[in-house]
Parts: sequence; C-alpha cells; structure tokens
Amino acid sequence: MRFTPRSELMVRISKLQQAMSDAGFDGIVIAQNADLFYFAGTVRQSNLYVPASGVPVLMVRKSLDRAREESNLGEIVPLSNLKEMPNVLASYGYRNLGVLGFEMDVLPVALFMRYQKILPSARLADASELIKRVKMVKSAYEINLMKEAAKINQVIFSRVRDYLREGITEIELAGKLELLSRQMGNQGYIRMRGFNQEMAFYVISGPNLAEPSYLDTPISGTGLNVSLPQGAGYRKIQVNEPVMLDYGGAFDGYIVDQTRTYCIGRLPEKMTRAYETAISIQEELKQKAVPGVLCKDLYALAVDIANQADLGNHFMGYSDAVHFVGHGVGIELDEWPVLAKRFNIPLEEGMVMAIEPKFVFPEGAVGIENTFVVRNNGLETITEFDEGIIYL
Repeated sequence: MRFTPRSELMVRISKLQQAMSDAGFDGIVIAQNADLFYFAGTVRQSNLYVPASGVPVLMVRKSLDRAREESNLGEIVPLSNLKEMPNVLASYGYRNLGVLGFEMDVLPVALFMRYQKILPSARLADASELIKRVKMVKSAYEINLMKEAAKINQVIFSRVRDYLREGITEIELAGKLELLSRQMGNQGYIRMRGFNQEMAFYVISGPNLAEPSYLDTPISGTGLNVSLPQGAGYRKIQVNEPVMLDYGGAFDGYIVDQTRTYCIGRLPEKMTRAYETAISIQEELKQKAVPGVLCKDLYALAVDIANQADLGNHFMGYSDAVHFVGHGVGIELDEWPVLAKRFNIPLEEGMVMAIEPKFVFPEGAVGIENTFVVRNNGLETITEFDEGIIYL
C-alpha cells in the first residue's frame, strides 16, 4: 500500500487555506471520497475540517484505526455521531465557525440539512469551485502516479492485436483486456464527480460508436443492458470498421484517459480523413496549450479546424454532440480544467488534461485521446503509444 506523504498533504492543505482566505471562508468541511483522498490520504467515513488558519482535523466515523494507518495528517479523532462535530471542533479551539464551506456540487441534500441543523451559528457556503481549482494543478508526486497508470495502459493498448479478430464480441475483447489490466495493478474503478456520471471499460465497434450517450462523452456504446447503457456490448466485431478502445487507466488513485482506433482490414476514406483531422487538432493544441492561454480559446481552435475540414457536424458526436474537446484528469475523470466554450480559465503549468478529438458517423467513429501535462513550452504527453490508426 502506498500512503500519501505528509509533506504532500500539507502542501495541498496550505493551497486550500490560501484560497479560502482569499475567498473569505473561515473553514471548509470535506466529506466526499475523492476530496478526502486528496486532502487527507484516506477515504474512511469521515469529515475533514480545514480552517483558514490552523491545524486540520480528520473526524472519523468508521475504521479509525485504518484512517490513522492510511492518513499522514496529525489530528485524526473519532466521531461516532455527526452531532458531536461542534464539540470536537471546539476542543481544538474552533468555536466561531463563521463562513463554512462545503462541497455543494456533490453533497446530498439530506446530509447538507444535517450540517445546517448541527451547525446553526455557521454560515454555510459553496466551496466546490475552490476545491476544484486547488486540485487543477498537479504536483510531481501526482504526475508520477499518473505516469505509472500510463505504463499499464501502454501494455493494454499494445495487447489489443493479440485478441482482436473478426467475430469476437465487444464484451469478450473488453473482458480479456480488463483482466490483464487488473492483474497489472489497475484499480478498476474510475471516479467521476458529475451527477449520474460513471465510466465503464470502453471497447466499442462500428455503428455502436454512434449510439447516443447519457454521459458527457462523445461516444458511449450500447453496454450490456438498459440499466447501464455504455461501454462494450454483445455486438460481434467485423472487418473494415473502426474499433475504439477508450480506457481510463487508474493506479494508486490517479487516472489517465486514453483512446486509440483499431481496424481489421481498412477504413473508408472519409474516416481516415477524419482521423487525420483529429491528429491535426491534437498537434495544434499541443503547440498552443501553454500557460496563460484560455481554455475556451483552445476549444474554439479545435472547432475551427474541424469546420475547415468540413467535419463540424461530426465533431465530438453526431446526433448528440458534446461541447468540449478536453478535460482535466486526476483522482476523478472529470476534473478541471475543461476545454469548452464557456470555460474562461487560463492554463497553468502542472495542469493535467485529456484531449480527445473524435469524429462520429452513423456507421462508426474515429479519434484519439491522450493525457498531457501543461508545460511552459507546450504539452508533455503522458500516454505514449502508436498514434496512427492501428490496422490488423
């Protein structure tokens, strides 16, 4: 087991405290698993109180011993009932809670109402944006974990040719690849922050690539049933059609997102041309995506290249297109920044994001996706692998 170093946690806490002071927060309570892992190094049932100034306190409801083993924070105490939170905080000198932030983008209403009841003197406010901004820029420690995830992905993408053959079903191919990935240490679960967003292992072929998605994704597949209509289905893969592997590799809590396009035989000219356009978009963004550039401007550039190629109607979806071309990745698959029309935030060095230019047609889709680190001179690729259409 790898535990997040105390020095790493304290840098994150310090960044959050600075952001809190700038925004007028007196403290923040963190309860969502991904944020707990980021700031406390554990996902045990707990509440992490971070004051604008002072020592953070992790109050654990379940598995106190495991929390103390996993987290390198200094103050880790039991909390058998949420009603005890004010007394626990008061014992550390935190009596006047003032403006108290919560993760209101993910916090259940019922739980929020309980906080309101037990903390009547505090003014509860939304701290979601502060937390997302702090998590946007990754440390060297985080980037190294993502590079480890990318190494697993590199093996998985290289092994597709060992299993892909005419007549194999999407789910059979997905199962073989996912087994290999899990054996290599992929954690298997991909966290997403968005409401009702969840991600399966994507091996999708032919017209299944054009299935409208209930997710914020350009492709989704049929899945195995209507309760989870995404990812691999029972369709048999055929020759001369695109097969896409879109896979979020996850290692020690950190995710990379990657897509490659495969084909048994040859793809039609319109799809190869669309793929070349996807590569052009990726390469142009790699050069232009430097610190200070606005996310919305990079999205506009991608759309412009697609339109110039007369492929705008197929860009990032067909009947139900999404309006972004890239997204942050880290502990969650859908972090900030987002390369989208209304995302008016400049890039910073150390941000990590997946860029995924894809083109969807009724009979299939083509595209590429890689995870990059923003550097002063452009983007550093984390997910190394053959970037052409992979023909078998």
